Amino acid sequence: MGLSEIKERVQKAEAEAGRAPGSVTLIAVSKVQPDARVEAVLEEGHRTFGENRVQEAAGKWPGFRERYEGIDLHLIGPLQTNKARQAFDLFQAIHSVDRPKLAQTIARLAQETGHCPDLFLQVNTGEEDQKAGVLPGDTDAFVADCRALDLPVKGLMCIPPVDEEPSLHFALLAKMAARNGLSGLSMGMSGDFERAIALGATHIRVGSAIFGERDYT
Repeated sequence: MGLSEIKERVQKAEAEAGRAPGSVTLIAVSKVQPDARVEAVLEEGHRTFGENRVQEAAGKWPGFRERYEGIDLHLIGPLQTNKARQAFDLFQAIHSVDRPKLAQTIARLAQETGHCPDLFLQVNTGEEDQKAGVLPGDTDAFVADCRALDLPVKGLMCIPPVDEEPSLHFALLAKMAARNGLSGLSMGMSGDFERAIALGATHIRVGSAIFGERDYT
């Protein structure tokens, strides 16, 4: 499919939803993708990328940053507290703040370093046992706790269950964000990002539709 077609679909979805052009940030999810594929997207001028693991990003992006200016890197996978300091040096945004201990660690690092990536709080909208994220019923309190730590909370993030209509989860996330005065909505992936844009997504995470299928072997 490729980057240009995805950008066209994003622009069409923005228009159909009555959204301003450029109001949705396209995060190209480059996890487990070969460097050649990532570089091809960089050569097309795209600069916003998402990675799932701190260690993988640390091995990949410093080299790219030496050759390309303006790279905006987002951590969209789980963050262990012992990797938080490294994440501060690599990422401009973290989409997976999902528990009080991690929030407290980030707050301490922000005090130490004098800066902090933009933060999205991950909500487990499907209340799935195997999935990270704060439960919907606990989200308001978690937002308040993070704000009490002076954390730059920009919005909420969710990954809907694979066997449920994602729009229901996007609508729930949007409702919770609005209730808490948050404008950022990190939701929508390769198979459902148009529906996410229709329901207010500000950041969509698209990988295989841009780069091709991942090879985990």
